[in-house]
Amino acid sequence: MSESDPIAAAAPRDSASPVDEEDRLRPEFVDKVLDAVDAGDDETARKLVAPLHPADVADLIELARSDEREGLVKALAGIVSPDVLAEMNEYVREDLLDELEPQQVADIAGQLDTDDAVALIEDLDRDEQQAVLRAMEPDDRAAVEEALGYPEESAGRLMQRDLCAVPEHWKVGQVIDYLRSTGDLPTDFWEVFVVSPDHHPVGTCKLSTILRTPRTTAVSDVMVREQTLIPVDMDQEDVALRFQKYALVSAAVVDDAGRLVGMITVDDVVHIIQEEAGEDVLLLSGAGEGDINEPVAMTVRRRLFWLVINLGTAIVAASVVSLFQGEIGKYAVLAVLMPIVAGMGGNAGTQTLAVAVRALATNQLTESNTIRAFGRELTIALANGLSLGALIGVGVTVIFHNPALGAVMAAAMVINNLAAGLGGILVPVTLDRFRIDPAVSSAVFVTTITDVTGFFSFLGLASLFLVR
Repeated sequence: MSESDPIAAAAPRDSASPVDEEDRLRPEFVDKVLDAVDAGDDETARKLVAPLHPADVADLIELARSDEREGLVKALAGIVSPDVLAEMNEYVREDLLDELEPQQVADIAGQLDTDDAVALIEDLDRDEQQAVLRAMEPDDRAAVEEALGYPEESAGRLMQRDLCAVPEHWKVGQVIDYLRSTGDLPTDFWEVFVVSPDHHPVGTCKLSTILRTPRTTAVSDVMVREQTLIPVDMDQEDVALRFQKYALVSAAVVDDAGRLVGMITVDDVVHIIQEEAGEDVLLLSGAGEGDINEPVAMTVRRRLFWLVINLGTAIVAASVVSLFQGEIGKYAVLAVLMPIVAGMGGNAGTQTLAVAVRALATNQLTESNTIRAFGRELTIALANGLSLGALIGVGVTVIFHNPALGAVMAAAMVINNLAAGLGGILVPVTLDRFRIDPAVSSAVFVTTITDVTGFFSFLGLASLFLVR
């Protein structure tokens, strides 16, 4: 990811600073800039914004209303750089790019690292993509077209093509001379990749090692042969896990033949970790991407889809209740208490589900320890069920002066907590085995399990022991 000097980040966090202690733009600063633009005082607006880091400029544009953004961008001509666009929310960026000619977009993409250029172009419509690609320089166009040929959210889309690779027979002095004399090296890199004659990576050498090693030393004598290689078609979430597990700063990306084709750096992976973590939480709730800049119509479609499915599962749970209409009519207090059993089961299931989905996403839960994980969650569910059952059982007995009702309530609570624990781990593991993202649809199934089990166990036990 391209970066500029964090000027704003170094400024003191007093009341005059445009950002607060949490690096958020102050509302009064945003209003001051927008007021200057609205008054036609573009010079003042540019003077206010000029010291900001590109990420803060991107935040400023995102914080403006949609009808203010075009005027703001025009007023900040020369400040809204390619780095700013690379930092910008994809929906806001897409709206701004729609206002530009293909040649302008191509010029912007040509100034970015390949991974950022791909992120800029991949969300455009196909016709717009082709128009922008035709306007790009041949070398840039070839790199972007190659990246777009890889699956979305893969290492091939994420990687940078610009890297530093040297043959293993070189001396350290040759490497230093090469680094000083070559102009097309990446802007930021931390290690040099060592390759064989057929361009297969055979090792890495940190820049700190090169700088502290005599010039006459062979690269092969100081390089580290063990390295983590990233297949070009690896999913970006798995890439992030490798970086986290092996504490990587950068890693080589190889094609199907094992040839070095790019590198991924930790700053790109930080974005991926943040995206994937937020994505799983939002998918569990059925809220889609959860982006406040997402078009309203798209958000409605995504949320409505899961709400309709939830409506279907609610009807299933209601049909279970309908089986016991007679018992509820004779013993009306059942209608008061049964939502407690189902609700507590739902909460317990959500807790187990969240833990299981996270464990699957971070490779903590695998085939090797699945059985052990089942036993652990069932033990927790039983302990919680017994505790909650005893608590609610005593409470119901005291309030309604009915020990039998309290016992039924306690037993139903234990049963539903066990069902919640079992469903909370069984559902995501099963979906994962079938290569279905467990974060997408697990919540619907787990909620159905806890509602149906809660209603059936409570009303069933009540019909057996209370209603005559």
